[in-house]
Amino acid sequence: MPKEYQKILKEVLVHARPKPEEKKKLTALAKKALDVANKEAKKFKARAILAGSLTRDTWLPSKMEFEVFVLFPTKLPDKKLEDIGLKLGKEVVSKLNGTYRIEYAEHPYVRGRVQGIDIDIVPCFEVKSTKELKSAVDRTPFHVKYVEKNLPVSKSDEVRLLKQFLTANGVYGADAKTEGFSGYVCELLIINYGKFLDALKSAISWQPGHIIDIEKYYSKKDHHHLRKQFKEQVLILIDPTDQRRNTAAAVSAHSFFMFKKIAKEFLERPSGEMFFKRKLETITENELIQNQLKRRTELIFVKFKPPEIVPDILWPQLRKFADRLLNVLKENEFVVLRKDVYTDEKNLAVVLLEMEVSKLPMIQKRIGPKVFDLDDSQRFLEKYKQHVLTGPFIEENFWTVETRRKFLSAREKLMDTLKEKVDVLKAKGIPSYIADQLAKEFEIISESDKIFELIKKDNNFGIFLRKYFEKGSLI
Repeated sequence: MPKEYQKILKEVLVHARPKPEEKKKLTALAKKALDVANKEAKKFKARAILAGSLTRDTWLPSKMEFEVFVLFPTKLPDKKLEDIGLKLGKEVVSKLNGTYRIEYAEHPYVRGRVQGIDIDIVPCFEVKSTKELKSAVDRTPFHVKYVEKNLPVSKSDEVRLLKQFLTANGVYGADAKTEGFSGYVCELLIINYGKFLDALKSAISWQPGHIIDIEKYYSKKDHHHLRKQFKEQVLILIDPTDQRRNTAAAVSAHSFFMFKKIAKEFLERPSGEMFFKRKLETITENELIQNQLKRRTELIFVKFKPPEIVPDILWPQLRKFADRLLNVLKENEFVVLRKDVYTDEKNLAVVLLEMEVSKLPMIQKRIGPKVFDLDDSQRFLEKYKQHVLTGPFIEENFWTVETRRKFLSAREKLMDTLKEKVDVLKAKGIPSYIADQLAKEFEIISESDKIFELIKKDNNFGIFLRKYFEKGSLI
């Protein structure tokens, strides 16, 4: 490793490696939680194991957390697994003098907070192989074994460097908000490439549909079929414990190309700053106005209170909602230049629509069938024999009329679409949880002063807008 890289990575690890007292605190609590969980689990002929980055010592100091998986016999009914799992999780956290809440994945589970540390207590079935999975969480114990066996302790810091690098650049995490690289994917990349720098060197040459198959389940001739199987998944990292699964399925095209970009930047111009988040200030009122003047577009925000659902459901519903609004406007000849979504997941949810064409003239041309298509012509003329401004007349052998538009602005159309009752909203393709909220209350905003009122209440919304206007190149 060149001295220039060596010095930077050594300095980064000072921050990315947990301090001895942090390690001691987390390890001690994990041991205690595991002991308590196993005592409770024995009552149900189950056993508990530790999972997560703690088990392979790849965790970052900012992630003081661990998971306890409770493995139940497969003969237990699903509903019983959920009930016992929640009861057991609550009992464990209570005995550790912590607080808890119920979270939801494929099964509900308990998330505890003890001494400032997050603990997930997750019930699953103890299956013999990944071919017998009853739910996705049953796969985790196999991941734990695989990484413990294949990732030497000497490589832990290589994983930390990769996690820190991705975190600083906003692409660490497979959650629905981030759509980036999970901790398990980071560990597999280091198992495959050996070193952080070697992973970066490989990444710069990746193309969408790149395949990594650590266990060599598939031959090169199978790669074409794999890309069909995992269609439109930009990175295909075959799970070493389950050859049917792509562990990198969550990685979006944005995260994929961002990783390629930052890898190239670091290798060409190494800097420790790339491992730490650049602090962004909220956009100022003057900057907001200047951006609008420069772009000469109209910003329209659909604002509402987010539904009380887990983030991994909320974010996809928000994006689907934005897509639906874009199509509603498109169907009415309004043109959306760009869209984005924001939520603090508690009080504020916003769909941003930047309009290229937000206002239309009152008159609208409707072109009908050719005059030779007698049946279609009859239907067209019947439809437009009244309520037209001009016509019917003929242009290039096509029947044509000019009519009055119902909606002259994108705002009007959005208001008309969203003011309906909840069942109508759902019928129009608005995602269910969001439709429930819109039926209660929503607001459409485009005035600069009202936009800035939102920024004053939520600095992160102002940072979101700065990122929107300052979107950088991915090449």
